[in-house]
Amino acid sequence: MNEITNQEQAIDLLQQLGLKEYEARCFVALARLPKGTAKEISETSEVPRTRVYDAIRVLETKGLVEIQHSNPQQFRAVPIEEAAETLRQEYESRTDTLVEALAAIEPAESNGGDEEITHEVWALSGTTAIANRTQQLIDAAGREIVFIVGREDVLTDELLEQLQEALDTGLDVLIGTQTEDLRERVAEALPDANVFVSGLEWLHSSPLEVDDDTTISRLLLIDKNTILVSSVHEMDTGGIVSEKAVFGRGFDNGIVVIARRLMATGLQPADDPEMPGDE
Repeated sequence: MNEITNQEQAIDLLQQLGLKEYEARCFVALARLPKGTAKEISETSEVPRTRVYDAIRVLETKGLVEIQHSNPQQFRAVPIEEAAETLRQEYESRTDTLVEALAAIEPAESNGGDEEITHEVWALSGTTAIANRTQQLIDAAGREIVFIVGREDVLTDELLEQLQEALDTGLDVLIGTQTEDLRERVAEALPDANVFVSGLEWLHSSPLEVDDDTTISRLLLIDKNTILVSSVHEMDTGGIVSEKAVFGRGFDNGIVVIARRLMATGLQPADDPEMPGDE
């Protein structure tokens, strides 16, 4: 049963990467065989033999299959690592082309006039999308990053590398964690950052005696102007509903000062770059 599940997952993922169903099934069949004829591929993949040749022709064009011109013809898949790299490059190429095409589209005329927006708040869903937005905001930082970690899995290697790059450019980076163990891990990875145990206990538990399974995932404040807050909801089964976030920019000074002071709860005043000239 597990083998069948793995095969179907591989076929589904290959289709998500641009292969049609018969092409994906033929490739997975060949990944299981050292080599095979059209008849053998058909029997293993359950693809009609008459359609195997069309599928193989496409796979060959994509650089995923090799052909031996014997009688009968023999086919074999390229090594899995090589196939994965080929698919990755094609996927990235399509993504780059999409970005170029979208960037070249003329913007539609807005009915809102040229009035400048002083502040805005938007909602965003999905851990991948929120992680990407987090990294985009960090990239755009010009002075200070205050980041409170509500859940440990937020701290990916990619995010730590990006925070280190921000430190290397001279930005102030303040990171609050739930526990001392996590603080030590972050401090070891980012020795130049101000890392502290956050005093915001409600990040990981409700302050009221209510049945509240919502957990704050991340709090991010960039340059005292842009805020992102995300949360997840823990289900009884232990699963996690998709992460949700609100993100806004252009806030007035009073709001961001309050937000920053809350987020810095637990940080020693001597380690806070804001303290000498607090606004």
